[in-house]
Amino acid sequence: MAFSVTINGETREIDAPAEMPLLWVLRQELGMVGTKFGCGIGMCGACTVHVDGQAARSCSLPIGSIGDRQVTTIEHLEKTPVGQALQQAWLDEDVMQCGYCQAGQLMTATALLTNNPNPTDRQIEGAMQGNICRCACYTRIHRAIAEVAKEGVANA
Repeated sequence: MAFSVTINGETREIDAPAEMPLLWVLRQELGMVGTKFGCGIGMCGACTVHVDGQAARSCSLPIGSIGDRQVTTIEHLEKTPVGQALQQAWLDEDVMQCGYCQAGQLMTATALLTNNPNPTDRQIEGAMQGNICRCACYTRIHRAIAEVAKEGVANA
């Protein structure tokens, strides 16, 4: 079935079954491999993208359900002020170890700060709770998000 989907601001034509997860459309059909496969059931957060600005698990989101909503992937993150600030904070805090979960972590953090520029510690914890990091970098991730919030990048 043919679908017209807007991904990172660009309309893409995709021929795929309606039930194909967005994750596989991104990775296999479009060659956008920044979004990672983790658990396949939407529990780990590695596959997080934005759909109309909200964090969404692409592994459990059928392409047929996207319609005219806007999809944003990790490949577009550096084009936003919040995304740029978070990427720099990730480096400054030395967040990454293996790095596998980081695309999903960054996408979730970006959605949080875009929608709530001044989150409390509890709100940061709540937003990030569904993203699993096997290396247990949670404290550094939290610090990086809190620092970007403190800088007020999302308020600018």
